[in-house]
Amino acid sequence: MTLTQLTSNLFNIPGWSSSRKIIIFESDDWGSIRMPSLTAYEKLKAAGLDLDGSDARRYNTNDTLESAGDLNALFEVLTKYKGADGNHPKFTLVANVANPDFDAIRASDFESYQWEPSTVTFDRYGRSGVKQCLAEGLRSGIINIQFHGREHLNVQSWMRALLRGDQQARLAFDHGCWGYNNINSSRVMFQAAFDLELASDITAQHIYLKEGLDLFEHIYGYRAKFFVPPNGPYNYALSATASTGGVTYLSLGKKHYEVLGGGKRKLRLNWLGKRNSIDQVILTRNAAFEPGMNEGECVEACLRQIETSFRWCKPAVISTHRVNYVGSLQAENRERGLRKLDTLISGIIRRWPDVHFMDSVELGDLIKRGVS
Repeated sequence: MTLTQLTSNLFNIPGWSSSRKIIIFESDDWGSIRMPSLTAYEKLKAAGLDLDGSDARRYNTNDTLESAGDLNALFEVLTKYKGADGNHPKFTLVANVANPDFDAIRASDFESYQWEPSTVTFDRYGRSGVKQCLAEGLRSGIINIQFHGREHLNVQSWMRALLRGDQQARLAFDHGCWGYNNINSSRVMFQAAFDLELASDITAQHIYLKEGLDLFEHIYGYRAKFFVPPNGPYNYALSATASTGGVTYLSLGKKHYEVLGGGKRKLRLNWLGKRNSIDQVILTRNAAFEPGMNEGECVEACLRQIETSFRWCKPAVISTHRVNYVGSLQAENRERGLRKLDTLISGIIRRWPDVHFMDSVELGDLIKRGVS
């Protein structure tokens, strides 16, 4: 057994268990702009911005605002299959509900941050039909939309960079984005919405969190129950605000480094079903499916992770980002992602015909009620 396999087994031992074979797909980043166009990517790269470091290249060359075509193609794959209980595979779409209003920010000479609802962004980018597709997906039960923060953006760190005239931040701003590797000019990544460059930033983050949860209800017609902090960084003091806003379930890493500001962090250990001091249930992921990152091995690697989770009577909670299923920048990206997803789901049903497909809230509800 390799070290990776040993670690995977050990991490699956503690926490809530079930005799049922349960699969959950959690897909982050829906509603966020990321890269507006390949033209913007090429110009920013030519100007020297780091768009390709680590895993960033696949995002910056493929990940952009979803279209109705993207959603319909995803739904077509999901509705091909059913689990043992007759339910189709389900995607929990973890969504951001706002994006920066670039024109308003510029008009303030970078003194004032302004945002626009994601519904406005969809209209401005010509993504007609997205709202209707999401509504239909919710009605049919193949998706459940939950909360990924107001924006996929660390507002305070970004605005400080813009206000001081940071050349790269201003250049990316001019092209309608912020998702480059900015770590040389700021202590936190702009994508990490709830990281803390300064300890005092948490005061505004409480406001952003409340506003985002209220906006989520305005857009989708219900309160979000599940919250996944973008990129992971998160301070536990925000949990009370999330709870007041309706959040019952939090997604946090098994090894979570709570951010305290000024580069300080505190290690927190989590497991599936752990409850925090205000009785929110923590949901942890134990599998990943990212066709754009490891196309050749992604299906078998995910199946092995599912097998490990089932060995320890744990649900397989699979992380799979929007970037795998959108094609407005490169059509082949969506085709590849959906082709691999189709292969994965058929492989799951073939190996485990008694599988049950759920969304994250359904899993949380089971844990909350103490049902296995």
